[in-house]
Amino acid sequence: MNNDIFLTNNLSNKKEKFVPIDKKKIGMYVCGPTVYDDPHIGNARPLVIFDILFRVLKCKYGNQSVNYIRNITDIDDKIIQASQDKKISVSEITKKVTKNFHDDCIFLNCQKPTEEPKATENINLMIDMINELLKKNFAYKKNGHIYFEVNKFKEYGKLSNKKLEDLIAGSRVEISENKKNPEDFVLWKPSNENEPSWKSP
Repeated sequence: MNNDIFLTNNLSNKKEKFVPIDKKKIGMYVCGPTVYDDPHIGNARPLVIFDILFRVLKCKYGNQSVNYIRNITDIDDKIIQASQDKKISVSEITKKVTKNFHDDCIFLNCQKPTEEPKATENINLMIDMINELLKKNFAYKKNGHIYFEVNKFKEYGKLSNKKLEDLIAGSRVEISENKKNPEDFVLWKPSNENEPSWKSP
């Protein structure tokens, strides 16, 4: 019986046979929730889909061969706004919503990922990456903000099969006077008083 795995490759837009670089070290990264409000059906869908893929990969290559990482975004503008609206700390709201998310994972019978890093645990790595982008002139500073300059990256949009000129300014990325181009997106922004903060890049 043929037990090959076929997945859609976003770069080629074709269904292709999955051939791991190393059968004993298969990496799987999934963008997890931003924990500002209780999980909804949109959060549940990727949970179930990637849980199935995780199980299939482990079944084919072995339980110890698949490194499934699913992050938790526990700091961003939506979280700060929610904490202000509900008059509770950022820590309180993220802990509560993260617990509810994990409860839903259990209810849906989803297996735990190998690792579940939080954004706040990796700020130093983010700062290092931003500094590297600044050094290579892929990013720029303006009024305390740091933006990624999409025009500098010629293959921007290749993975989503979208051309830069076809993207509608403001539909996904906030328009700001600080930007060189409307499509540029923020990598770092200044904090307001009483908001969580870190030393800027």
